[in-house]
Amino acid sequence: MSDRPSPLADPHLVFDPSAGRRDIVVLGSTGSVGTQAIDLVLRNPDRFRVTGLAASGGRVGLLAEQAHRLRVAAVAVAREEKLPELREALTALYGSAPLPELLAGPGAAAELAASPCHTVLNGITGSIGLAPTLAALEAGRTLALANKESLIVGGPLVKALAKPGQIIPVDSEHAALFQALAAGTRADVRKLVVTASGGPFRGRTRADLEHVTREDALAHPTWAMGPVITVNSATLVNKGLEVIEAHLLYDIPFERIEVVVHPQSYVHSMVEFTDGSTLAQATPPDMRGPIAIGIGWPERIPDAAPAFDWSTASTWEFFPLDDEAFPSVNLARHVGALGGTAPAVFNAANEECVTAFLDGRLPFNAIMDTVTAVVTEHGDPARGTSLTVPDVLEAETWARARARELAAKAVAEARA
Repeated sequence: MSDRPSPLADPHLVFDPSAGRRDIVVLGSTGSVGTQAIDLVLRNPDRFRVTGLAASGGRVGLLAEQAHRLRVAAVAVAREEKLPELREALTALYGSAPLPELLAGPGAAAELAASPCHTVLNGITGSIGLAPTLAALEAGRTLALANKESLIVGGPLVKALAKPGQIIPVDSEHAALFQALAAGTRADVRKLVVTASGGPFRGRTRADLEHVTREDALAHPTWAMGPVITVNSATLVNKGLEVIEAHLLYDIPFERIEVVVHPQSYVHSMVEFTDGSTLAQATPPDMRGPIAIGIGWPERIPDAAPAFDWSTASTWEFFPLDDEAFPSVNLARHVGALGGTAPAVFNAANEECVTAFLDGRLPFNAIMDTVTAVVTEHGDPARGTSLTVPDVLEAETWARARARELAAKAVAEARA
């Protein structure tokens, strides 16, 4: 474990009621995490106020409705060409009232992340969330981090910039670990156990997965998420990223981070302590619970998410991970141990391959085959703490291009 103070908030903190209502900026407001966060805010207007919203621009109408309902001070859209459409939608809702400040372009979310507020909820999907993560930390904001990719690709950058207690994890697994760790010190921890639902293909062999379709992969049994995250759950890449994230957040070696399959998705993760005790954090599968931890900690938000009905019988199952059918977790451990730009290469290649799969240009099993080939070709990067943002961007650009080349080649060979 590192001797450096953890960037995580202290799980033992006690709420200070004099802190008052929190101003929050929501990045990725029209996505799954963003919309659920806004639902929590609207149900708790005495606790939270949203001051800024950012989204890619794919759902301009919803973004405008959110801005109007929340009366935010600023709205950011990543796709600059969507700005006229956003302005028109806002004008229709606001009438003669002044519009919020409008920001547009690739750097808009990062600019908004540095604006005055208490907490920035980064719910953006993909490594494009790195710049807003760094901007929020540099501005001294509390960062409720749902964008795991920014930590994956820029781990040393994020950890070097974060002050002790500045990051609160929002992934359900890491929010669970965060809460369970409150029962002891880091020195008491023997193992972190990250649970996986197994996705829609749990129990299938690699041969069974050869001809699964886009629709098959998007039919997640327990969670409602965006298409990229849902496919990542089907390949278990999402779980591999979470293993790297757990290593970076908690300074636990990879060999002491285990993944188990738990189909019901009730137990979100567990901490095994040196005395043999294991503490599990459990709720019905609903992201509003972890989001409430992220934006409200150290206070708990009453009725943020459903609770269990303990009067009803239920069965909770746990199974070992099939590494042959789902090699993504071991590959993630490998790139996480390599460090440097290797995680960025892994993540970028995967994003390209998932896009190709969703577009019908790549078979399901070829996603990980291609990612593995890109990672292998990339090799062992330079180690150390000298990683820079340009290093990450250069590695990602290469990985995306190489993934597209290899994916096209694989498809051509399959058709020959």
